[in-house]
Amino acid sequence: MSTETRERVMAAVNSLHYVVNVHAKALSGRVAGPIALVLRDITGPSLAHVAAGVEEEAGRRGRLSLVCSTKGDPEREDDLVQLMREQHAAAVVLVGGTVIDDAYHRRMAGYAEALDLAGSRLVLCGRPPLPAGVPATVVDYDNRGGAFQATAQLLTAGHRRVLFLGGAPGFSSAEERRLGYQDALRAHGIPLAGELDTSGDYTRGSGYLRTREALRAGLGFTAVFAGSDMVALGALAALREAGVRVPDEVSVVGFDDVPFAADLTPALTTVRVPYEELGRTAVRLALEREVEFASDNHVVLSTQLVIRDSVRPAAG
Repeated sequence: MSTETRERVMAAVNSLHYVVNVHAKALSGRVAGPIALVLRDITGPSLAHVAAGVEEEAGRRGRLSLVCSTKGDPEREDDLVQLMREQHAAAVVLVGGTVIDDAYHRRMAGYAEALDLAGSRLVLCGRPPLPAGVPATVVDYDNRGGAFQATAQLLTAGHRRVLFLGGAPGFSSAEERRLGYQDALRAHGIPLAGELDTSGDYTRGSGYLRTREALRAGLGFTAVFAGSDMVALGALAALREAGVRVPDEVSVVGFDDVPFAADLTPALTTVRVPYEELGRTAVRLALEREVEFASDNHVVLSTQLVIRDSVRPAAG
């Protein structure tokens, strides 16, 4: 087709507001499959940033992105993965920490094999790797290293009694952050104190209740390492209610670096997780199948400690 003819055709297309028939393209096998993002909860600020990264990279590559929520229900996750397989999704990205056990590994292996047979790809975001041979890609971030940095920042400031407001037992991300906390204590020669190592969910309410209980129990902590910024928000509320000044009397460090962290009073020192990059990397690796994932089937992104105003040297 000559340039002149092409220009006349495009002028006619534009004047008639022609829209491509995607169903016809699908029948011809020329349509690009969507990227399906399956989250535990779409309301959390951290997961919303992962979704933004997925949408950005998918759009850049001409792909539609679909966002679904499981509400923590494994059966709903099963149904969504099967639905996305039937919809010929180019990739299914499962996001967020989860309980890691034999049943989980069997379920993920089943997802991966079924999607692979359909020409799709399973990508796990913020989860640990699967056993060798499972056709899946894992994009994680350094939970343990980030928690080590956060705790070490407090210990270096002279704090010896650090209250840890960790996540739910058994959850992959929560366990890694707990290990990072314990690693830092050992590295600084501080004995582990079981009464300071607490578990709960990553909500403001959980952070508030656990901090209030620790204050009432007279645990004598001078610093708090919260497993998430939402938990830190609750801890700050409990300390404020009890008349404890932050950071003059108790220092606080969070984890995530959600947008409100810099706007708190005092501005929250926290661990920055590259959530949007997590989403972008998940899409990139899922679509670049020609790489065969020889070296990129498990990628771990770095975390970064962001120093703000919520930490001061321990008194005395």
